[in-house]
Amino acid sequence: MTCHFLPLKLSHFILVTTLVLTSIADAQQSGRPPFQHYYVQGNVHMFEPANTNGNPGALVGDDGILLIDSHFDFSVEDLVASLGEVSDQEINFVVNTHVHPDHIGGNNKLAAYGVTILAHDSVRLQMLEDIRIPRRGGSYIPAPDPAARPVITYSEAISFHLNGEEVRVFLAPPAHTGGDSFVYFMGSDVLHLGDVFRTNMYPIIDKHNGGSFHGMIEAMGLAIGMAGPNTKVIPGHGAGPSDREGMIIYQQLLFTMRDRVKALIEEGMSVEDIIAAEPMADHDERYGGIPSWTSVDVIPIIYEELLE
Repeated sequence: MTCHFLPLKLSHFILVTTLVLTSIADAQQSGRPPFQHYYVQGNVHMFEPANTNGNPGALVGDDGILLIDSHFDFSVEDLVASLGEVSDQEINFVVNTHVHPDHIGGNNKLAAYGVTILAHDSVRLQMLEDIRIPRRGGSYIPAPDPAARPVITYSEAISFHLNGEEVRVFLAPPAHTGGDSFVYFMGSDVLHLGDVFRTNMYPIIDKHNGGSFHGMIEAMGLAIGMAGPNTKVIPGHGAGPSDREGMIIYQQLLFTMRDRVKALIEEGMSVEDIIAAEPMADHDERYGGIPSWTSVDVIPIIYEELLE
């Protein structure tokens, strides 16, 4: 494939440059390549980035490559190189699981390679405007170039039939955002849940883009109900593939957060009092280690939804 570099707005360039330097520093510090490859099972592979953002997945075979999420713009060459180590086929399709830049940022370059982009209807609509990122109190990046937009969208579900299996892409309940796609590789028995499921952080609920904490619980219940004892699961963030037990552990975290905040509300505490009480202190070591999003960011969202 020939790489085509497309122009970026200055503000986007500054943001991307910062992310590039962070990614390089993370990779150098860890001694890891930009993407760590995991063979999941069947025809499915996972590529975990050194900077911990957005895990792409890929279905590979003689019919070509179906990629799940395109990571950042600056990572596309590294991602394509990693894919080249497991398949000599072209990337035919990329599915965006939601609108955040670590999942759609590479669309521009992939489109220039001739890759067809697919997402839920709402993701294309969200990409027509500046995109809000919920971390660090919220910020905006410029709307992606038209070439980065999905050219195929769906309302409820859509299927791919390639490499000897059906790949089912369908709308999850409003959770991380209001346009989250789950992807089920039926023949390989692998789920990719985007950022609805992460193994290294508290849940990020993007209310601006339609997310819901209670919907997150519902979405995780849906995924757990689909999974069998041999199902493998690619998390949106976290090290390596997980499984049904890993999803149950994460859903239990959601139940615990809800129940503890509810109990403190019933004691008459304000949201400020609840945050000060540190109700999730016993889980912070595992899920609160990334400063851009901790339990302090989630508790007000749970609080507001419980009072609705």
